[in-house]
Amino acid sequence: MPEIKILPSILAADMANLERDTRRALTAGADGLHVDVMDGHFVPNLSMGPAVVAALRECHGPATPLHVHLMITDPARYAEAFIKAGANTVLIHIEADGDIPATLQAIRAQGVRAGITLNPDTPATAIQSLVETKAVDEILCMTVHPGFGGQAFIAEVLPKMATLRGWDPAIDISVDGGVDRDTAPRCAAHGVNIMLAGTSLFKAEDMAAEMAAMRADCAAQLGTGT
Repeated sequence: MPEIKILPSILAADMANLERDTRRALTAGADGLHVDVMDGHFVPNLSMGPAVVAALRECHGPATPLHVHLMITDPARYAEAFIKAGANTVLIHIEADGDIPATLQAIRAQGVRAGITLNPDTPATAIQSLVETKAVDEILCMTVHPGFGGQAFIAEVLPKMATLRGWDPAIDISVDGGVDRDTAPRCAAHGVNIMLAGTSLFKAEDMAAEMAAMRADCAAQLGTGT
């Protein structure tokens, strides 16, 4: 099973001091940075565009993984702009418009990782063919309804994580929404190896200690199914 990784979600950072906060996260031990992109149509909120990804790439250099989650209606139209800005991983939603398999293929063709995302109410079977044909490098399980940070974790998604892990023991599975010291190990137990945590990390008094404890707790629970 893939190793545990923790990527702080910059949606919870201080946008007036984004370079400071993201540098703090990387110094604290983050495995990369997670960028939530919202178009005000697919989800009821607006957030960052390619310029923010480009700024992060300029600030933190070529070695920092930038993990971009497109919560947008038409991912095929915008994915390339985020790749050119410096994204290493681009995740799109199975619920979005357009030819999703073709969009994933186009993302990969540009030399970056392609991921598929499921909303809390979307069953695992919606992406089964993509997993079985190895069309994706990562699966993101939403444990909140996308669009806003700081929501409560939806525990009913946990069995879906275990189902997905059962289909592919080697694929990266990530989780986003209400991820903290309590919920992250529960996700790890059900097969998740990438934790996308926002509020719980950026609001921590000691981010490095919080991240280290989360990583250790998750590693201890990874794949236990409890």
